[in-house]
Amino acid sequence: MAEAADSQGMNSSPARRWLRRTASLIVGAPLIAGLLAGPAAPSAGAESLTKTPTGSRTVDVSLDTLAPDAPVEGDTLTISGTLTNRGKKTVTEAEVDLRVGPRLSGRGEIDQAAERTGYLPGSDPAKVGGTYTLKVPELASGVSRDFTLAVPVDKLDLGAEGVYQLGVSLTGRTTDYAYAQVLGIQRTFLPWQPEDADGKTALTFLWPLIASAHITAETGSDEQQTPVFANDDLALELAPGGRLEQLVSLGRQLPVTWVIDPDLLASVDAMTKNYRVKSGDTTVAGTNQTIAKKWLTDLQAAVKDGTVVALPFADPDLASIAHRGKNVSGALGHLQTATEVAGTTVETVLHVKPSTDFAWPVDGAIDPSVVDVATSAGAHKVIARSDSMEETGGLPYTPTSARPIGGGTTAVVADHRLSTAFTGDMSKAGDSTLAVQQFLAQTLTLTEQAPDTQRSIVVAPQRTPTAAQAQTMARALQSLTAERWTEPLDLTKAAEQKPDSRATTRVPRASQYPKKLRSQELPTQAFQDIRTTQDSLDSFQVILTQPDRVVTPFGNAVNRAVSTSWRGYPLEAQRYRDSVRTYLQGLTNEVQLITKSDVTLSGRSATIPVTVQNKLVQGVDHLMLRLTSGNATRLQLNDGGAVAEQPIEIAGGHSQSVKFDAAANANGQAQVTARLFTADGAPYGEPMTFTVKVSEVTPTVLLVIAGGLLLLVLAGIRMYTHRKRTVAGGASEGGGGEPEQPSDPESDTGPESGAPSGPSEKVDR
Repeated sequence: MAEAADSQGMNSSPARRWLRRTASLIVGAPLIAGLLAGPAAPSAGAESLTKTPTGSRTVDVSLDTLAPDAPVEGDTLTISGTLTNRGKKTVTEAEVDLRVGPRLSGRGEIDQAAERTGYLPGSDPAKVGGTYTLKVPELASGVSRDFTLAVPVDKLDLGAEGVYQLGVSLTGRTTDYAYAQVLGIQRTFLPWQPEDADGKTALTFLWPLIASAHITAETGSDEQQTPVFANDDLALELAPGGRLEQLVSLGRQLPVTWVIDPDLLASVDAMTKNYRVKSGDTTVAGTNQTIAKKWLTDLQAAVKDGTVVALPFADPDLASIAHRGKNVSGALGHLQTATEVAGTTVETVLHVKPSTDFAWPVDGAIDPSVVDVATSAGAHKVIARSDSMEETGGLPYTPTSARPIGGGTTAVVADHRLSTAFTGDMSKAGDSTLAVQQFLAQTLTLTEQAPDTQRSIVVAPQRTPTAAQAQTMARALQSLTAERWTEPLDLTKAAEQKPDSRATTRVPRASQYPKKLRSQELPTQAFQDIRTTQDSLDSFQVILTQPDRVVTPFGNAVNRAVSTSWRGYPLEAQRYRDSVRTYLQGLTNEVQLITKSDVTLSGRSATIPVTVQNKLVQGVDHLMLRLTSGNATRLQLNDGGAVAEQPIEIAGGHSQSVKFDAAANANGQAQVTARLFTADGAPYGEPMTFTVKVSEVTPTVLLVIAGGLLLLVLAGIRMYTHRKRTVAGGASEGGGGEPEQPSDPESDTGPESGAPSGPSEKVDR
């Protein structure tokens, strides 16, 4: 009733408006009494169950555009949006009004105003009214309608500089209400700073270029080692309108600090050349070289004169390492390697020298172990967040970001409110506009907290913003380019600012680390899996003539296995680790012993050949083939011992047969084991066991065989003489020769099958 009276008499005198409100209350009293005496109204729980909008939430009011978002004197404020009737009844006799005021005095009041949803008389601002009211005769159930309001700023009755509430409401009636009331409202904020502030805030905005892992450990066998991608999804992010394309095209126009994962640069650089993409059990040629080249060229131009911070390669999850992997051997070593290659990668691809002195834990959440890990690879500055670092003694203002936390380490504490301002769904115009206005309001209010003291504030947004979030962030930063209350500052300089002596420098305890973030960390098993893979890689590389062909792709894959991008995707992370380990195992199995069948030794001494096959494209050396007799009394090797060794060196795609001298002392069987070892004595591959059968020949048997051979020779001579005498003199003589015996295998047999030798291999004297 009071709202109806207010809408009808905006231009009346204060006394008349007071009388009308009083009369309305008197007339409405019996109605209120009747309602109180009638059936009880449905409870809030019942209303939520029916999902039927009522009251000030009947109509959804969306503010899609607001321009200018930070007006000055002489401007006209234009707001456009959409009205949507969520109720079941048609709204009639409706009006759309702009509401302004009062001025908000602190960041807490902005938070409270942003949390309110429905209309609250006395707390929501008054209507501007007059000719700036938009009439809406009818709005049917489920129907949406666009609106636009345009009001000169001097009609808004803005007073002192600061942040004002700004709302758009729809007042109307339905058949459920006999009088007009506010059926929908959306509120936002209007920063009012027509002239430059006396003390501006130095604002540092991080602009992250980070993506999930796309390259596998697999490479082609060609000289260039063509990389193999798990999929071609990265091209979608690089293409026009894609997430990464938007970040580059928007960021190049803004005063931001680029925070880059070198793995992303390496991946895109690989796409500019020949690359393969997995497709089922095979791979197909990648076709997005043009997109990758353009994106990389645009990025090189964007960062040419800017500040670039390089994260460790593949953006390792520092908290996971600190909490789950630090005690697993080698985990910290991988972080050290990832940091060492970061600067080189960025400088090679972008032709700028980055800073590698910053560590960025997830969401800026830290505890002592996270700080220790973050700085273990050489970083001296940790990007934290204010919701992780407690403030001291209720400071009435937001302190400067840089804070010394001991050991020569500086925590660069990003502002929590500003850093999380763009984390929602920004694909809807209304949500994007609200985020921009709230961001601007917070920065202005922050500046007003201590106008005589210039402070440095850092904004560290989400690691992988969507295209819509990037566009919203860009809008907010573009609104600050006039520098009326902020001025840009890069991250390296922000870290060097003089700390506020009243700000806390205490690192939170481990028990204070957010439980939600801890639940998303990589498990300890992940680091144990990585350790197993690294051990296999260490053993494998020592036998290679070109170890870099294996060490580099697998080293990068190991770094990717601990990437922050796996948070929230535990199954995908496990599959990636398994794929790396399986592929490496497949490569190591390409150097193997060819299975032998049982061997018969028909004498006291002989040579036993064992074949080693190398299916790799590169040669192997520093290998030792060891043969061990299971019964040295029956079968001795080389100089009469049970063990014999010979070095192995095989070219790529070839095999080598190695001969061992053997001596038999008694008839029977002896088990012989062949196994490869690396130069440092570590076993390589699986052992191979075969049986040697010793069959000793006695002198008596030899005499019988010799006599038989003599008789055969004499019979042959007799037959030959007889034929010569009976055949005419012109007949030609026949002849024959002994079949050649097969020679011993060559030392390098070239490519051959890995199938076992024949079932009846016989080794002669």
